[in-house]
Amino acid sequence: MTMVSHRPEGLQQLEAQTNFSKQELQILYRGFKNECPSGVVNEDTFKHIYAQFFPHGDASTYAHYLFNAFDTTNNGSIKFEDFVMGLSTLLRGTLRDKLEWTFHLYDINRDGYINREEMTEIVRAIYDMMGKYTYPALKGDVPQQHVDAFFQKMDKNKDGVVTLEEFIVACQEDEMMMSSMQLFENVM
Repeated sequence: MTMVSHRPEGLQQLEAQTNFSKQELQILYRGFKNECPSGVVNEDTFKHIYAQFFPHGDASTYAHYLFNAFDTTNNGSIKFEDFVMGLSTLLRGTLRDKLEWTFHLYDINRDGYINREEMTEIVRAIYDMMGKYTYPALKGDVPQQHVDAFFQKMDKNKDGVVTLEEFIVACQEDEMMMSSMQLFENVM
């Protein structure tokens, strides 16, 4: 049985499309191929890799949403190009690029809005991922309190959904959100 292997189109093209240098792309590609020798990641492999970063919690639900955000073609797999494009946005993109990427991560059904159900799912997934050691006394309504606070801050016109523009404006007005967006800028 032969294994089909995916190779990226070319580092020069990726260098032009991302905010990474050729050398950085080579390093990223080596790491990607080390974890995924076929050159393609399916959701189960992605969840397994991601779970290693959160040993005290269950990262599978959040990893599912993250996988979907990286899988821009909705084909159930992430090629190196998909991965590096998302990483480029998160690590080196403009503030607006980062906020748009985050919005699309939270917009689970991809209808262009974040509703309360989607935000509740994301918040629960984050709590599950962080685990009982991070939130030992987590009560049942704490996630709902976070969702309520999110909507209070984000849903400017009080129509029950958050649009991309509402999300961007509210995030730019929030100092804590702004500092969390800049947290990963110097990773590479």
